[in-house]
Amino acid sequence: MTFFTIVLMITVLLNLWTILNSFFLLPLTSAKNLKNEPRVSLLIPLRNEEENVEGLMNSINNLSYPSLEVIFLDDHSEDKTYEKLLHETKNDPHLKVHQGKELPDGWNGKVHACYQLSKLASGDYYLFLDADARVAPSIIEKTLATMEKHGASMLSGFPHYPNDHFLSHMLVPLQHMVVQLHLPLAVANFTKQPMFTAACGIFIMVERNAYEAIGGHESVKGSLVEDVHISREMKKHGYKMVLANITPSVLSYMYHHPKETWAGFQKNIYTGLGRSAALVVILSLLYTLLFLVPFGFIAVAFVEGSWLYVLPYLLTVSFKMYVDARTGHPLWLSFFIPVSIVLLILIMISSMTVHIRGKSYQWKGRSYE
Repeated sequence: MTFFTIVLMITVLLNLWTILNSFFLLPLTSAKNLKNEPRVSLLIPLRNEEENVEGLMNSINNLSYPSLEVIFLDDHSEDKTYEKLLHETKNDPHLKVHQGKELPDGWNGKVHACYQLSKLASGDYYLFLDADARVAPSIIEKTLATMEKHGASMLSGFPHYPNDHFLSHMLVPLQHMVVQLHLPLAVANFTKQPMFTAACGIFIMVERNAYEAIGGHESVKGSLVEDVHISREMKKHGYKMVLANITPSVLSYMYHHPKETWAGFQKNIYTGLGRSAALVVILSLLYTLLFLVPFGFIAVAFVEGSWLYVLPYLLTVSFKMYVDARTGHPLWLSFFIPVSIVLLILIMISSMTVHIRGKSYQWKGRSYE
């Protein structure tokens, strides 16, 4: 068996696995199926988000769920976030704005903000939502109906990302690809195995009693990937956590500038890999085999005069295109998958290097070890 045949078989299996695995990513249940209407606290931490306040408020004002309180917490923003919040909420007593306390030692900034929000909330369910998110009017009903249907105490999902610059186009949608490639969703959604889970802090709905039972955000106070760690804590304590396809109902303007995109990924990715240098090496080699070697065979196609050698690359494109189509991203991105993978490998190495050198990750005016 030739090396080309092996690569071709791997790319075929890659497509088959992705299609099969995607069947276990839960769709959101119709809002019409919601049987109960528990009180929901929509909890939104903000730090240096002045450019997102107006869009966020427009989205929240269109929500259709009746039993809802909305609480904002400004986490010592260095811009005009707090002033904009006060202006946008001044005529609505249902929208509450608070200023956060000083960040204690040992806490991650966003985690501490979410912890404070939970102490201000009175709902039976908490929906933690990032300021850069925009949601469909019926998102709360759909989320509760999905949790009700599957007996889940926590639901999260990765949103649609309308990116506006090249680096974000190349990197941000990879979150969907990585989940569907690495996480066996049947195990993640239908068992309570802590090792098999994922979450996205942009959108997390959690039942209050379960949240308090695991110790809330205080249980992961120093984490840079608190979303994943909270989902693991839920499962460790015997609660069911599910991952859903929320892309039709939630979008996120995650990063506005290339520098911000790089800094965000650099802060999270090595921690998300358990700060394991071995895992960075393994994944770099795996992604090279899965995505870069097939692209390299295009050169062989020109030399040999046989377009059969282009097939592995086209199969990697079809894999990415399938994921992008299901998550609402432009299909042309699929043809740039070698570029995305090279950037992903570089940012894994960069994130690892920051840690190995004993330097801090910089994010929104704060430093994290």
